[in-house]
Amino acid sequence: MIDARQLTKRYGDKTAVDGLDFVVKPGTVTGFLGPNGAGKSTTMRMIVGLDAPTSGSVTVNGRPYARHQAPLQEVGALLEAKSIHPGRSAANHLRALALTHGIPRRRVDEVIELAGLGSVARKRAGAFSLGMGQRLGIAAALLGDPQTVMLDEPVNGLDPEGVLWIRNLLKTLADEGRTVFVSSHLMSEMALVADHLIIVGRGRLLADTTVGDLIREAGGDTVTVVTQDPARLRDVLAGPGVDVTGRIGSEELQVTGATAREIGLKAAEHGIALFELTSRSVSLEEAFMDLTRDAVEYHGSTTAVETLGRPA
Repeated sequence: MIDARQLTKRYGDKTAVDGLDFVVKPGTVTGFLGPNGAGKSTTMRMIVGLDAPTSGSVTVNGRPYARHQAPLQEVGALLEAKSIHPGRSAANHLRALALTHGIPRRRVDEVIELAGLGSVARKRAGAFSLGMGQRLGIAAALLGDPQTVMLDEPVNGLDPEGVLWIRNLLKTLADEGRTVFVSSHLMSEMALVADHLIIVGRGRLLADTTVGDLIREAGGDTVTVVTQDPARLRDVLAGPGVDVTGRIGSEELQVTGATAREIGLKAAEHGIALFELTSRSVSLEEAFMDLTRDAVEYHGSTTAVETLGRPA
């Protein structure tokens, strides 16, 4: 488990992390999301003791990272895949880590196999592609068979097979009761793998919620209904948790809190003719963009892109 209490980090006048309170629980995949400059990397560095908090605290499995006698066996972290000696082979890199942490050599062979590095284990890591470097970084994070696994952008550089591998790996680790904390900018992947989300912006906590709850708060599933009798249909659909909106004089209604099937059955039951019944689901990406709109530090210009695309 990871437990942050009023975690704060300042660099001079800039506050990178501002009073974060959150708990990452075992048995789930927790996504750590936020725009660039939101403080995600700084937070993860403080979790493993690479940066010291200005104030507040963060513990892993009940202790600050530095107080664990065998930290690699408590938390495995991938923060920078290329932070290895380029002249050392993948196998020797992992063996050096194992020797300095009292980890049996057989575990090196296990993580090499797990990460799909068997065919390149004796090659120099400096010649690895970005994807193979990611696999080696993940193998190193899992070397101590840790209870807590923290990965920063783990699918970066991976091919489709590698993305599927890491997706299944994260789910398996969580199913084993481990704490899994994953930072990513790929909302499509987070939607598939994450159970819980911690979202930050400008160093502050914006949401500590489930994927489903975030999407529901952003509008969830919306059904567009077109009918000749919108006022009557609105009365028929009225009930707890159902929201019906529409412009005066329009035959079109927007309904949340009821499925297209439920709406169709209700309309048929009351003899109300429907001309259109269309469902639309809010994606995690849309919900995230809506939540973080005011917390984005770096905005691209659509006008500038259009200008660049014009012929001279």
